[in-house]
Amino acid sequence: QVQLVESGGGLAQPGGSLTLSCAASGRTFSNRAMAWFRQAPGKERECVAAINSIYGITYSESVTGRFTISRDNAQKTVALLMNNLNAEDTAVYYCARGVGAYISSFPPPAQDFDSWGQGTQVTISS
Repeated sequence: QVQLVESGGGLAQPGGSLTLSCAASGRTFSNRAMAWFRQAPGKERECVAAINSIYGITYSESVTGRFTISRDNAQKTVALLMNNLNAEDTAVYYCARGVGAYISSFPPPAQDFDSWGQGTQVTISS
């Protein structure tokens, strides 16, 4: 069973940057799509970025041009670089492992993922 552990959350000022990292245990990583979700208080969970096992990256409109997702299959990690942060980015961020190598659609449904991290809090405030 894979375990996903996020890190890198915290407090940042508007316009600032943070980098989230997700470390995966277990053997199955490189052949699975990965994604970052977030959930703000009172809002539904949304997928902000997804990366296929080999090629293909998709972002939500709200983060396009500001966030960058990347993966290191050798290290079994997936990162989310977040630039030009604003208050609307405040949320708990989760990484998730896809059931397959590719994301079938965007935003992907939750049932397309079989493992989730515990989440890391990101707070944007001056």
